[in-house]
Amino acid sequence: MKIFTIGYEATTMGEFIAALTSAGVQRVIDVRALPLSRRPGFSKTPLRGALAEVGIDYVHLRALGTPPAGREAARKGRQAELEEIYAGQLELPEAIAQGAEMVALAAGAPSALLCFERAPGGCHRSLLIKAVAPEAEVINLFP
Repeated sequence: MKIFTIGYEATTMGEFIAALTSAGVQRVIDVRALPLSRRPGFSKTPLRGALAEVGIDYVHLRALGTPPAGREAARKGRQAELEEIYAGQLELPEAIAQGAEMVALAAGAPSALLCFERAPGGCHRSLLIKAVAPEAEVINLFP
């Protein structure tokens, strides 16, 4: 199974859509706890609409997002703390269920996990894949 990842930090909606379409992505799986953004077009409702215009499905799996303390640790560059907090998040029943849903969705159609951070190494997307789909081939669209 192949899983794409994409972060919208420092990109435009046009560049974002172009990266998804050129990779053949058919579904975006939003793994933000809060699907809101100060960047125009990247909050849940306008993003869903922009993706629908180019034939890409949108699914939001809130329980796979990073809790506030984990987001703060990530902003401050405290990777070990982020990893510990996020591991706890993934033990919650709703995260376990949505992790299984994410794997099923990604197996069913070319899918990209979405979050803000452009570099996947500083984001929970990498931790999520390692935890719930370690066998997946990971392709980062904005490395």
